Amino acid sequence: MLKKLAQCIGEYKRDSILAPLFVTCEVILEVLIPILMARIIDKGIEMHNMNVVTITGIILVFLVCLSMFCGSMSGKFAASASAGFAKNLRKKMFHSIQEFSFNNIDKFSTSGLVTRLTTDVTNLQHAYQMIVRIAVRSPAMFIFSLSMAFFVNPKIALIFLAVAPLLGLGLILIASKAHPIFEKVFRTYDRLNNVVQENLRGIRVVKAFVRESYEEEKFKNVSKDIYDNFSRAERLLAFNAPLMQSTMYTVMLLIAWFGAKLILTDQMSQGELVSMITYAMQILMSLMNFSMIFVMIIISKASAERITEVLSESCDLLDGKENITEVADGSVEFKNVSFSYYKSVESLCLRDISFSAKPGETIGIIGGTGSGKTSLIQLIPRLYDPTVGEVFVGGKNVRQYNLEALRNNVAVVLQKNELFSGTIKDNLRWGNPDATDEELIHACKLAQADEFIRSFPDGYDTHIEQGGKNVSGGQKQRLCIARALLKKPKILILDDSTSAVDTATDKLIRGAFAAEIPGTTQFIIAQRISSVQHADRIIVLENGRIDAIGCHDELLASNNIYREIYNSQQKGAQTNE
Repeated sequence: MLKKLAQCIGEYKRDSILAPLFVTCEVILEVLIPILMARIIDKGIEMHNMNVVTITGIILVFLVCLSMFCGSMSGKFAASASAGFAKNLRKKMFHSIQEFSFNNIDKFSTSGLVTRLTTDVTNLQHAYQMIVRIAVRSPAMFIFSLSMAFFVNPKIALIFLAVAPLLGLGLILIASKAHPIFEKVFRTYDRLNNVVQENLRGIRVVKAFVRESYEEEKFKNVSKDIYDNFSRAERLLAFNAPLMQSTMYTVMLLIAWFGAKLILTDQMSQGELVSMITYAMQILMSLMNFSMIFVMIIISKASAERITEVLSESCDLLDGKENITEVADGSVEFKNVSFSYYKSVESLCLRDISFSAKPGETIGIIGGTGSGKTSLIQLIPRLYDPTVGEVFVGGKNVRQYNLEALRNNVAVVLQKNELFSGTIKDNLRWGNPDATDEELIHACKLAQADEFIRSFPDGYDTHIEQGGKNVSGGQKQRLCIARALLKKPKILILDDSTSAVDTATDKLIRGAFAAEIPGTTQFIIAQRISSVQHADRIIVLENGRIDAIGCHDELLASNNIYREIYNSQQKGAQTNE
């Protein structure tokens, strides 16, 4: 775990080294100050030697100023190192997530990944800043101050060694109880993020069904879980302060008592007692700071483990060993394919799928909800791998391709495709970053999007809000189709992507495809028979199996499922008329 996290320090190694170096210099200077104070008292004030007071005082002021400079520099470098570490950590996590397959993302959940990128990284940033500064300062101050205390008076210095084991035992006991609770807290944060994301994405539905109170109750329950667990952990950590304070005051009383006795017997001077009290304060403050670091490390350890899980996760979809970068054509073949999202033959959502599509063919796919239509087409661009069997594209097994090359030749338009914040041009150029304005307009004309785009005041420079909230469902689908066409793919997959457009527009889109991209193999998933009836062949899916394959007329004559869908839609159309 530490090795993976340390790799994210990167270019901030210099700052990470300079921060503790300046801290060490600051500590050494601070440790020298009590000795000089003792000299002023014993050699200057008691002996009425103003020359010693003046010279030592000047040295003392110089050391204090130098210590302040070292302290400020250590703070500067520690802040830079921790912020840089967090930046690199977020970057590396985000890069890892971009490489994840859908299976990997499903394992963590979207809300869990968001928590890791935000809350968990912030916890580690604070912990790292404390480690490169206070975690160096505290043990350095303890060691140097204890050494000076033994140098001044070994007998009194033994007091520190007597209380240290008791303090350490108490801190270990607190940590062992608090850490499991913090692990539970961060898992609950994932649930909280999930509730918030669902609420914000579905806010229109929430308001339409007047479910605000239900959503508020859900949020309240998750928040209460976080509050209860955090309170339990903080109550345990609260014992840290009284433990430290009781230790500190006990040590101070013992030093004062033994020191007074030694002064009365001339075994110790007043200046030495003052320096011992100062060293006692430095030692105990270093232990107090160490306890603060201890608390932060307990909290951040749970975050570090969660972040390491993401960094250690291996993508289960890798480039093929052959690393084929050229897709010969748009032919597709499924050979005895079965598929499960859980990689288990007992929970298959596709069973024994076999068919082939020639380059330029249009294949319709129809079936009821949950029949496996979307699962089937996701195997073509290798968003998932089949559990059993093989999928071929361009005559080669999809597992042999370079993933980027394969997906660049397969364009997928989903029913719930996403538009991103930016202009219409920005969104279209996701299909081809180098596309000219003329190419954008041509693709939009094929997708029947050009007309409504030009109706906007800013035309193709119209700003799209996050998720495409300022365009209708049909407009969003047509923009996504145009974006896919700009890839100039060998295979085009339309997953119910015209469900929000009227039948006349749907017909125009299909006509434009037939005229403009005749060499592109098309897979059209649809609920409407009218969207697939002109396909070369139609696959009827039922419960994850192929029930029948044929053209519209063949299926209408021979397949009960297809005929029932057709008749129900025809009756619905007549009723609407």
